[in-house]
Amino acid sequence: MLIESDAHQTRIAALEEDRPTEIFVERHRHRGLVGNVYKGRVNRVLPGMQAAFVDIGLGRDAFLYVTDVAEAVAALEEGEAEAEERPPPAETPSIGDLLRVGQEVLVQVIKEPLLNKGARVSTHVTLPGRYLVLLPAVRHLGVSRRIEDEAERVRLRSLLEELSPGTGGLIVRTAGEGKRREEFEADRAYLVGVWERLQRRAEASAPPALLHQELDLALRVVRDVFNASFSVLWVDGEETFERIVEFLDQVQPSLTGRVRLFRQDASLFERFGIEEEIEKALESKVWLKSGGYLVINPTEALVAIDVNTGRFVGHHNLEDTVLRTNLEAVAEVVRQIRLRDLGGIIVIDLIDMVEKEHREQVFSALEQELRKDRAKNKVLSISDFGLVELTRKRSRANLERLLTQPCPHCQGSGRIASITTTCLKLRREALRLRDRAHLREVLLRVHPEVARALQNEERAILDELERVLGVAVLLRSDPDLHHERFDILEV
Repeated sequence: MLIESDAHQTRIAALEEDRPTEIFVERHRHRGLVGNVYKGRVNRVLPGMQAAFVDIGLGRDAFLYVTDVAEAVAALEEGEAEAEERPPPAETPSIGDLLRVGQEVLVQVIKEPLLNKGARVSTHVTLPGRYLVLLPAVRHLGVSRRIEDEAERVRLRSLLEELSPGTGGLIVRTAGEGKRREEFEADRAYLVGVWERLQRRAEASAPPALLHQELDLALRVVRDVFNASFSVLWVDGEETFERIVEFLDQVQPSLTGRVRLFRQDASLFERFGIEEEIEKALESKVWLKSGGYLVINPTEALVAIDVNTGRFVGHHNLEDTVLRTNLEAVAEVVRQIRLRDLGGIIVIDLIDMVEKEHREQVFSALEQELRKDRAKNKVLSISDFGLVELTRKRSRANLERLLTQPCPHCQGSGRIASITTTCLKLRREALRLRDRAHLREVLLRVHPEVARALQNEERAILDELERVLGVAVLLRSDPDLHHERFDILEV
C-alpha cells in the first residue's frame, strides 16, 4: 500500500502483484461525508416517494428513505466485509407515520452526494472500529460474512454476547478473525466513548450541526483495508507517517513494523508508476497484454464494458483465441472495476463463445476475481448473447467523477458537431442577412479547421453566400474558437 499526502490532498493506492487495484483520493478542502453524523431537521416529507429531505447544513438537503428509518439493521458494508443482515420487518410503515416536517433527527451519511443528488442518510448510526462496529441504537449481534470458519464464528458470537452493551449491538469485522477478547474489549471501549461524546454534542447543538466526523482518508483506509496481507505500507509525508504509526500502535501494534517513511526526492506515486495508471484509468480503452482490448463506457443508467480481440489473432483456432482473450479480459475487467470504483449496474460484453465448457470456465474465472473485491457485488451467468450482468454497491463518487469534470463544449457526451455540420449551421445563420440594407461585406470568424473546409470541400457554401448576399464574404481563422462556435460580423 502507498500513501502520498501533502498540503492539498491525500492519495492512496493498494497494489496486488505490483499493480494498483484500488485508488483513493481525498482533497483536503472537500473531505468525504460518508460516516459523518449530523443533527438535522426534516424539511420535506414525501409519502409518494416514501422518503424525506433533511437539512444537515450542506448545500443540498440529504435524502432519507423510509427503510433507512424503519429497518432495524440495514445491510452494512464496511471495508472488506459485509455484516450479517437481520430480516426486514414484515411491513414497512409509511414515512408520514415516522417523520414530520420540522422534526429533529440524528442521521449518518451512508452515500456521498452524486451529481444532482444530495447525500443519502440513515437514522441508524454505526460507528466502526478496527475489529468491531458499534450499533448504538439497535440490539443486534453479528459476524462478518467473510469469516467463513464455523468454529470461529461460534467463538466470536459467544464473545459478543459477553461484550455487548446493555443497549445497542455489535458486529465483528473481518479484521477481528482470530483476535483475543482483550483486543475486542479495547475496541468496544473506544467506540462507546465516541458514542457518548457524540450524544453530549447532540444535546448541546441546534440543527443543522455536525456531531461526529469520520477519520480522514489515511487513517480510515489504514483502519479498514490495511492488514497482514500487505507486505509494506509506504508513506510519503512525515506528519501522516507519524499519525499512522500512532494510530496502529493503538489498534493493531503488530502491523506498525510494516510502515515505512518514503524519503526519496521523486514522489511516491511516480516511483511506483501510479501516476501513469491513474491517467490510463481515465481513458475508455484499456489494452490487454495479448493485444486485445476493453472499451469502458460509463452511462447514466449503467456501465458498459466491451471485450475485443484487437491485434490478438491466436495460434491455433478462433475458439481458442476467444477463450484466451476472455480469460485475460475478465481479470482486467475486475481490476478496472475496482481501480475506477465503478458501481451500479455493469454489463460486460464478452466475445461470443460456442462451447459451453469455455463459457463456464470464463464465468468461474470472473467469480474468482470478484471475490477479491471488498465491495458487495452480485453477478448473473453469461447470457446466450455473451453478456454478463453484475451489480456493485456504490457509496462514493468513482475515480472519473473525482478527478474530472464534464466537457463545457460537449456537455460530457464526448462528441461535438462535425465540421460539415458547423459549416451548414453557419450558412443558415448567414443567410438571415439577405434582407439587410447597406450591407457591404460579411466577415466570418471561425475555427481554423472550419476555415479550411470552407476554402476547400465546402467552398460551395462560400460561393452561395456571396451570390445570395451580393457582397464579399471574408474569412478570419481563430484558433481560440471552439470548433462549433463562429461569429458573423457585418462590415
